[in-house]
Amino acid sequence: MSTMAQPLRLSTTAPGFEADFKARLHWSDDTDAAIEQRVADILSDVRTRGDAAVLEYTQRFDALQAASMKQLELGADELRAAFESLPAEQRKALETAAARVRSYHDAQKKASGESWTYRDADGTLLGQKVTPLDRVGIYVPGGKAAYPSSVLMNAIPAQVAGVEQIIMVVPTPRGEKNPLVLAAAHVAGVTRAFTIGGAQAVAALAYGTATVPNVDKITGPGNAYVAAAKRRVFGTVGIDMIAGPSEILVLADGSTPADWVAMDLFSQAEHDELAQSILLCPDAAYIDRVQAEIHRLLPQMPRREIIEKSLNGRGALILTRSMEEACEISNRIAPEHLEISSHQPERWEPLLRHAGAIFMGAYTSESLGDYCAGPNHVLPTSGTARFSSPLGVYDFQKRSSLIQVSEAGAQALGQVASVLAHGEGLQAHAMAAEFRLKKN
Repeated sequence: MSTMAQPLRLSTTAPGFEADFKARLHWSDDTDAAIEQRVADILSDVRTRGDAAVLEYTQRFDALQAASMKQLELGADELRAAFESLPAEQRKALETAAARVRSYHDAQKKASGESWTYRDADGTLLGQKVTPLDRVGIYVPGGKAAYPSSVLMNAIPAQVAGVEQIIMVVPTPRGEKNPLVLAAAHVAGVTRAFTIGGAQAVAALAYGTATVPNVDKITGPGNAYVAAAKRRVFGTVGIDMIAGPSEILVLADGSTPADWVAMDLFSQAEHDELAQSILLCPDAAYIDRVQAEIHRLLPQMPRREIIEKSLNGRGALILTRSMEEACEISNRIAPEHLEISSHQPERWEPLLRHAGAIFMGAYTSESLGDYCAGPNHVLPTSGTARFSSPLGVYDFQKRSSLIQVSEAGAQALGQVASVLAHGEGLQAHAMAAEFRLKKN
């Protein structure tokens, strides 16, 4: 079977560019009503019957039979054994990646994740107390999709934040356990792990069962059932985000080898048919070379059929008037992954406001960020980078305001509060402040 990937060619000077551009960006996340209802039923059942319901759904959906939840729990010894069983090369890669991810999040905590206070002119203390969540749940895809990198990216920032209990759930269809995932859990400091998945795993984490402790927040990617379940339990627990298809946007000035850029476009397209890969470039001849490399390289790719469908259905090669215009369009897209494939990326980076992660320079492939560069690979998608941030230490912390008003401060603030409270018709508020005013 021959494969042919032809991303949509667009030019910002064409009369119909805006309409074609918007149509190419459009992605419908319409939720199937049947999925929503099924998930609602599963959540309710797990909330009512606990372990028994989780065991039934695990048998039904994962073909994994267990007499008790204890049989579905992965002990620390099993995680350690999985790590020790890996080839030396894989052990070293896991440890190196984990160390880099931990180092980055340590720096992130120092920069924005620590408590602070100050005193004003009246001696009143004001500040913020930063505390970690007590217990978090991380969802890790299993089965055919096994992502040890997801374990590192979710568990390590939680650990750096100071979370005491990190509960991992990972489906193991037919009992097939991925040793890399288990080893990553060992390296990343996972506290407890269960071989359960789907909406039932989300429910167990959100509501708790006799065996699975309820958590304060659930993070990590999953299928449509997992996404729907996370949506429904939000409010009972926190969630990180509802992620859409993966995205890469490459800003290229023509200085990077065309085959490098073609492969970077492939790196997201191979995730699934709805993934989006876009090239923005002011050089038409360079775009032609990238397209030629797409044709040349695609037949070699093991996931070529997925790549082909993704590039044909959602990919785009866009000719811009300039790199400046390319940056403007990038800000409109607000992509998950943004590569500045240029010999002078520092020139363009100040113009870029909205992206989950920015990869600067020809040698900085997005794939390095997925595994081992250090920053988190859990990123906002579908334009949500306009208002959302990558997963980080701050997602596993909460903040409390600190206020300690001095006697002198109470005299000044009390007057202000009294006036405003009376204005709102809240007399008790006003009097509570007035009681602290010195009587002449």
